Amino acid sequence: MKRIFKRTYKFALITSVSITVILSILAGFYFYFLKSFNVGLFISEVLVVFLVSFFIIQYRVENFIYKRIKKIYEDVRILDESTLGQQKITTNMETLTKEVEQFAQNKKLEIEALKIREDYRKEFIGNVSHELKTPLFTAQGYLETLIDGAVNDEKIRDKYLKRASKGLERLIFIVKDLDMITKLEVGDLNLEKEEFDIIELINNVFELLEMKASKQNISLTFDKVYLEKIMVRADKDRIQQVLSNLMVNSIKYGRNQGTTEVSVENFVMNKILVRVTDNGEGIKNEKIPRLFERFYRVDKSGSREQGGSGLGLSIVKHIIEAHGDKIYVESQFEVGSEFSFTLEKIE
Repeated sequence: MKRIFKRTYKFALITSVSITVILSILAGFYFYFLKSFNVGLFISEVLVVFLVSFFIIQYRVENFIYKRIKKIYEDVRILDESTLGQQKITTNMETLTKEVEQFAQNKKLEIEALKIREDYRKEFIGNVSHELKTPLFTAQGYLETLIDGAVNDEKIRDKYLKRASKGLERLIFIVKDLDMITKLEVGDLNLEKEEFDIIELINNVFELLEMKASKQNISLTFDKVYLEKIMVRADKDRIQQVLSNLMVNSIKYGRNQGTTEVSVENFVMNKILVRVTDNGEGIKNEKIPRLFERFYRVDKSGSREQGGSGLGLSIVKHIIEAHGDKIYVESQFEVGSEFSFTLEKIE
């Protein structure tokens, strides 16, 4: 490493002056008592003492500090090659202090981020394990019962085979959703954008979910009558999936005889905003930031009984962001929730 440093002249100067003053006073007393004081010789000796002291102190201080600081830089460089690899070594203590403090602060932030990621990783692995284990063990249990002899009973056989099939269907559903999220994250899922009427698409989703909503006595409706088409440019199938996931969640956590209302309005520039609003359970403020995490469930006790992969909102977020758009959420506990997202509008 090239030896480049800023000399600490101030320290050497002050120390040299101090030494010179002290020695000059002692020498003055000495010459005074000898009665042989020579001003010219005295001044020359003072200058010599000052210069010799200054250069010796400066040299020793620079080498003493430099060797130790060089060791600090080399140790730190191992930890952060990217930022310190080409950095010059400085013996200026103020500069060094700032660099070390900045390095320590950056590392502190990195460590905190790693701890958060580690906690998320542990929770994610636990959730994946639970979600996959449940349908697997369910199917395994029914099949083992049939193998142990229940297969000879026609009624039990048909009943257990159907239940095992439902467990495997749920497993396949979860795996497909995970595969979709992975492709969206790495950009491998190509969006087939086209122009279509968003009002017509919402009506189609209403029809698909009509029976599911009626079981919960929930009404699916628009905020008003839309007489004209509202054309957008997006991947129609993916946006239908977004609307379906949002409405299914609204139905799942809705109140009996509640309402899920959809509205479409102009947003900014060439964007529209699609809102899905309900008067259901609502979400507590502290849980909102985590809504779009994989497998995160607001109500961990009852939500599993409702079915679903726990990936719906995560998929929604990734699909909307893949379009270059944004998704928003507002909710008030025990009042209701509103999910909204933007889309490109075609004039």
